[in-house]
Amino acid sequence: MFFFDPMYFVFVLPALLLAFYAQARVRGAYAKYGKVPNARGLTGEAAARMILGPEGLYDVNIEGTPGNLTDHYDPRTRTLRLSAGVARQPSVASLAIVAHEIGHALQDHTSYAPLKMRSAIVPAVQVSAWVGPILFILGLWLSPQLAWLGICFFALSAIFALITLPVELDASRRGLRLLQTYQLADGREMQGARSVLSAAALTYVAALAQTLVTLLYYVFLLTGFGGRRR
Repeated sequence: MFFFDPMYFVFVLPALLLAFYAQARVRGAYAKYGKVPNARGLTGEAAARMILGPEGLYDVNIEGTPGNLTDHYDPRTRTLRLSAGVARQPSVASLAIVAHEIGHALQDHTSYAPLKMRSAIVPAVQVSAWVGPILFILGLWLSPQLAWLGICFFALSAIFALITLPVELDASRRGLRLLQTYQLADGREMQGARSVLSAAALTYVAALAQTLVTLLYYVFLLTGFGGRRR
C-alpha cells in the first residue's frame, strides 16, 4: 500500500534524523546559554529597547507571547513578540534571540527582498501545504495530471523553505552585528550567541531538506506508479 511504502522512509529518514538532531542542538544551546548571564545584566526586553531606537525602528512594538522559544517578529504589525524566558532573563541566549528577531525587523525596515518574497507567498503556502498532498494522493488513483498538480502545489512549500533559509541566516548575521555595534556582548558571549543562532539555523536547513525529499518522493512515486499502471 502507498501509505506503508518502505521507500518513503528511504527518502525521508536522513532528513528526519537531521531534524531531530537540529532540535536537540537548539534545546541544548538554549538550555546552556539560557543559564549563562550576560555581563551587562540585560534582559531580552531591555536589550531590544537599547537597539530599536538607535536603529531607527521607533515604530516597532514589543509584546509578550506565550510558550518557549516562540519569539518572532511580525512584519504585518511591526511587532517584536518575546517569550517570557527571553524577555525577562538576562542571559546570553536572550541577547542572541532578541538580536536575531531585530535582524528581521531591520530586514523589513530596509525592504529586504527575500523577506518580502517570503511574506508574499505565505497565504498561498498555507493553502498548498495541505491541498497539494490531497491532490497528489487522489491523482495517484484517478489521474496522473491531478497528481502532478498536487506536486506543483506542494512545490510552493519547498520554495518557501528555500527562501526562508537565507532570510534566517541574514537575520542572524544582522543580529550578531548589532550585539557588537552596541557592545552588548563580549567575546565569550558572542561565541555563545553564535552557538545559539547556529543551532537555530540548522533547524531551517532540516526543514528545507524534509520538504525537498518529500517532493522528490512524490515525483518518484508518481513516475513509478505511472509506469506500473502502463
